[in-house]
Amino acid sequence: MEYPPQLKQQTSRRSFLGYILAGGFVAWLAAIAYPLFSYLRPPKQAEVEVTSVKVGTLSSLPKESGVIVRFGNKPVIVVRTAAGEVRAFSATCTHLDCTVQYRKDFGSIWCACHNGRYDLNGRNIAGPPPRPLDPYRVSIQGGDVFVSKNV
Repeated sequence: MEYPPQLKQQTSRRSFLGYILAGGFVAWLAAIAYPLFSYLRPPKQAEVEVTSVKVGTLSSLPKESGVIVRFGNKPVIVVRTAAGEVRAFSATCTHLDCTVQYRKDFGSIWCACHNGRYDLNGRNIAGPPPRPLDPYRVSIQGGDVFVSKNV
């Protein structure tokens, strides 16, 4: 059985109208979803270019202690050993990017996330960290302690 030409034309008009309505609905959803997802995505921050940071005075950093300072957008741990040497390393654990801390009772740098440990030279000595901490250069000028990138 063959349909009359008027019925064929009606069916094609009906399907065309369905496509138009479906396209309009998809466009409406996109108009709602795009601003929502744009709002939820955090903005990109430019990396702060820092060459040197003043930690404080040497007298304010007692022996066998550590302090965390900001070096641009990154944390840096500054440790003063029992011998009086001052060393600085990235305070970001090389395992899962947790922040490390100095533990006087261990005599080492410790990561609380998975019990990773580093010696006072930044080498990984226990736990899951796969590589040593990145070192920073320490300079003492007139009693002030400065940390800079290890170039």
